[in-house]
Amino acid sequence: MRPRYGRVAVLGTAVAVTALSVLASTGVASLGRDDAVRAAADVRAAVPPGADATPPATPAAPSASPSGTPAATPPAAPAVPADAAAPAVEPSAVSLRVTAPDRADEALPEDSGTGRRAVFSESRQRVWIVGSDGRVARTYLVSGSTLDNLEPGTYEVYSRSRWAVGIDDSGVMEHFVRFTRGPSGAAIGFHSIPTKDGEPLQTLRQLGTPQSHGCIRQKKSDAIAMWEFADIGTTVVVTP
Repeated sequence: MRPRYGRVAVLGTAVAVTALSVLASTGVASLGRDDAVRAAADVRAAVPPGADATPPATPAAPSASPSGTPAATPPAAPAVPADAAAPAVEPSAVSLRVTAPDRADEALPEDSGTGRRAVFSESRQRVWIVGSDGRVARTYLVSGSTLDNLEPGTYEVYSRSRWAVGIDDSGVMEHFVRFTRGPSGAAIGFHSIPTKDGEPLQTLRQLGTPQSHGCIRQKKSDAIAMWEFADIGTTVVVTP
């Protein structure tokens, strides 16, 4: 450790000069300009070569409060360990959450026939309208039957009604396209979501889940598309 002789000398000289100044102001001693110059020279001479001549910093006195008592020094904030900081979110981790939509559920079922046809999947609650070139023109979610009254197979449209009323006044429906009958003899086909007293019997959010007593419910725009596509004799394929 380097000796602090310079600081000790400077401190002693500063005290001596201050004492002389006080005595001079009271008339006990006089300190002229030449005396001050000589005192400064003595300070420089008293500092050994290579020593630190910087005077030590004097700690600041605590400020007084309005009542005259020294103000309390606030405690220092506790240090936060480096490992306690919140970890940064890696951009790669965020980007992994953004994935492309899964189109697998919209793919046309295998073994669903060929040519121009309408396809209904009972397990996926989805319909496909397929053109004569074999390409899907439209696909959408529907609500099929909650009962086991429609067997997988190939059918044909045999009847159409712009308006219809359900069995036992179970609601009014539009764009009814019939392609088979259930065990009770009631017609089964595609139509809009039925309404009763002006209120729909299910919500659009429920499409994709079984809700009917046998038919295939569609939202209005899809029901119109099926109505315009499926003439009498159009092939309808029902898959499991």
